[in-house]
Amino acid sequence: MKDMLAQAKERNQLFQDIDEGKIPKRVPVYTWMDITYIMQYAGVDLKKAQWDVGGFKDMIEVGAKSFASDINPATFTRLYPVYNILGAKNFIMSSSGQIQHPEITGMDPEEYDEMIKDPYKFMHDKIFPRLYANLDTTPAKRSMVFAKAQKAFFDIMGQIAAADAEMNAKYGLADGRIACQSIAPFDQVADQFRSFSGISADIRRYPEKVLAACEAVLPMMLKAGVKPHSSVSKKTFIPLHMAPYMREKDFEKFYWPTFKKLVEGLWAAGAGVLLFVEHDWTRFLDYLNELPKGTHMMFEYGDPKTIKEKVGKKHIISGLYPLTLLAQGTKQECIDKAKELIDILAPGGNYVFSFDKVALNIRDAKPENIIAVNEFVREYAVY
Repeated sequence: MKDMLAQAKERNQLFQDIDEGKIPKRVPVYTWMDITYIMQYAGVDLKKAQWDVGGFKDMIEVGAKSFASDINPATFTRLYPVYNILGAKNFIMSSSGQIQHPEITGMDPEEYDEMIKDPYKFMHDKIFPRLYANLDTTPAKRSMVFAKAQKAFFDIMGQIAAADAEMNAKYGLADGRIACQSIAPFDQVADQFRSFSGISADIRRYPEKVLAACEAVLPMMLKAGVKPHSSVSKKTFIPLHMAPYMREKDFEKFYWPTFKKLVEGLWAAGAGVLLFVEHDWTRFLDYLNELPKGTHMMFEYGDPKTIKEKVGKKHIISGLYPLTLLAQGTKQECIDKAKELIDILAPGGNYVFSFDKVALNIRDAKPENIIAVNEFVREYAVY
């Protein structure tokens, strides 16, 4: 146990050094994989296992002991029992057991003014019943469904948190880095209210209403992104969606202002920020560099040298290692790629090794390649 405690302390120190702008003893390894990947790796029935809350602890242990990450890689992206209670239409389980997010519209364009006036009331009265079938009922029944879903969520998350802590101690892993999640205001309006196609039309037809909508939901996103245990090390995770599909002038007008306010507001409230910079943000790297110093950015695509040069001196970089290579490459090819990225991104610090995406399905990456790469990084990437 002493060895595990010492190992956990050393691993936590790696991340603490990164957060404090210091060069750590070595590059920390932060592997992300959805619990559905681990379930398939463990050989359990994926559809059944997502209902077996009592079995989550066993899956968390599989993640903790199997993949040579400094942090337990098991992440619970979606809790399907909660979505089932709500009758979710926006997150559904496929025949294979994977959770899918179909394009769905929760708000009509004629309703912008109503939403802008009171976003909380509009979401409760209009959007939730449209996205969750079991909330499309009388106020009394809606309250019961809400209460049941909320209790299920907190009960399950409590079990997950307890299992995480137990397995971190058992296997000498660093503490988890995420306190909660928020969403960029424009993404919130696009993803849950108007859909990809809807918002793309709205910025042409109703530009002022879109701008007002982003400002209206900003306080909601700030509130969602700060918890009592938020800190520089317990970060707010923000996945970024729409920006790469926008023209730069539209990004600068519609996306950037409230997104920047959100990140600055979270930092001001004491919450560190971890961005999942989805797709290719090369056009917007100069914007990202304006964010508060020490913002952690997990990049999906882009040129590592350019990213290091543009944002790596001020911010923490991770990602960029292609998950597709782990699925298709040989062990040596995978290790060679890891070495290439480390040689570019590690000098000077501000670097955490991770893959460019979260593994969801066992076909996304060969487990033996993940293990080989992570073990290599821990041995090679020493300062």
